[in-house]
Amino acid sequence: MANVVIGVDLGGTNVRAGAFFEDGTPAGPDYENSSRAQEGTDAIIEALSSTIHQAIGTANGQAVYVGLAIPGHVDNDRGIVRWAPNFGRYVNGVFESWRDVPIREPLEHRLNLPLVMGNDANLAALGEYRYGSGKGTAKCLVMLTVGTGIGGGVVMAPQSVLGEAKGPLVLVGSNQGGAELGHIVIQANGLDCNAGSYGSLEAYCQRDSIVQRAVHRLRRGRKSLLDELVEGDFSRVTPRLISEGASHGDVMCIEVWREVGEMLGIGIGTLINVFAPDVFPIGGQIAKAGDFLLQPAIASAQNCAVTSLFDDCKIGLAEQVEDAGMLGAAALAFEANRWLRASG
Repeated sequence: MANVVIGVDLGGTNVRAGAFFEDGTPAGPDYENSSRAQEGTDAIIEALSSTIHQAIGTANGQAVYVGLAIPGHVDNDRGIVRWAPNFGRYVNGVFESWRDVPIREPLEHRLNLPLVMGNDANLAALGEYRYGSGKGTAKCLVMLTVGTGIGGGVVMAPQSVLGEAKGPLVLVGSNQGGAELGHIVIQANGLDCNAGSYGSLEAYCQRDSIVQRAVHRLRRGRKSLLDELVEGDFSRVTPRLISEGASHGDVMCIEVWREVGEMLGIGIGTLINVFAPDVFPIGGQIAKAGDFLLQPAIASAQNCAVTSLFDDCKIGLAEQVEDAGMLGAAALAFEANRWLRASG
């Protein structure tokens, strides 16, 4: 039987796991269950273990490694999650999020398989590099994932760095907490975000900020198809409905996406200046707004980026919007398995 790995994407609502061959093709069905994110560590570990076992049980090959993508600060060397705001439990009515929580050892014990883990946005970038718009050949790929928050990742081929290197290289920083691209500041003393900073890219382009832009306009009496779509209940406004309105030519909805795109473009242009990527995919569920978001973002990025760097960069919708996290985790698992064999 061919060797396969299990790619796992842990989210605040669900956990997904699937078996993959090394070329990124599925080696069996993927499974999705509740991640039990706010029920405490034991419940989350159980949700992970049972979902991974489902994927192992129907894999068309021998599972040899598990890769795990987690939204948070992940220290793979120590096998712990340093910080993850969406996971933990309530104590006396107060939510206590994960800090320095061991993950690898209890999971390896339950699975009887080695496990490697990383930040979900970093691994989404690796998945897009290997199996999406990077096609395994990009010199430097920078990815932003736009959703509840803004994540990011940077993957470099050896020719993108000076000195001896093997690739692809995923930028994680000195303590494996990078690259938090969503928290670059694009407007000093601007809007606040959940991380407690002011003026970050996330503050202007995350899901709730997009919804708020639309709701503010509706409350000011702007005429919009969106009002009909939510039947006057502004709590029902979502980015998907804003996109639906825009697709019908609704001026207000198009305006909302243009404003968000312009702010997103400032971030894209800034990151182009720092990393000089040749491929810049935009992922996450909100990227499904397509050209309503991307066209103003690209125009705004061009106004911010160094011309020669912008000219050499392809900005577009990620090819692996749905599965980049699982695929990146699988790619990391294959790398770890090679290291293990080489050292053994």
